[in-house]
Amino acid sequence: MLSLSEKEVDLIATQLLKGNVCFYQLDKKKIHHMPDDEDYFNYDLTPEEEDILDEIEDQPENFAEFTRLEPVQEHQLMQDFVDRRVKEKTLAEDLVSALSKPKATTAFRFLLDGSKYKNEWIEFLRGKYHDWIKEQVDSFNYAED
Repeated sequence: MLSLSEKEVDLIATQLLKGNVCFYQLDKKKIHHMPDDEDYFNYDLTPEEEDILDEIEDQPENFAEFTRLEPVQEHQLMQDFVDRRVKEKTLAEDLVSALSKPKATTAFRFLLDGSKYKNEWIEFLRGKYHDWIKEQVDSFNYAED
C-alpha cells in the first residue's frame, strides 16, 4: 500500500507544477522526476533518467506514476478560482475573458501576476495539486487490491 508524507506530496506537487512527471519507487521509497515526454519531444534524457525509465519498464509494479492535471481540469480550476476568490468585478471579467481565448493559461497568469491575487492563486493551485496527488495515491492503492 502506497502512503506519502506531506513533504513527499509537496515535492511531487512542485515537480508536476513545473511540467514534470513523477515516479515513486516503492521498494526504495524514492521520488524520481523528469520532463513529461509529451511536453518535451526534443529533450535528451540523462543516463540516470534512461536507467530509471528502463527500471520502470522492467518492473512497472514497483513504481507509482504521478501526472499533471489534464488541461481541461486546470482550466476548470482557473474558472473556480475566479468564481470563488476574485472579488473585484473588473479583474474577474478580464480573467473570464482570458479563459475563453487561445493561450488561456498564459493570459490568466499574466493578469494574476499583476494583482493582489497572485499568491492566493499559487496557494489555491498547490492545494488542488495536493488533492490530485492524494487521489492518484488512492487510485494506485485501489488498483493494487
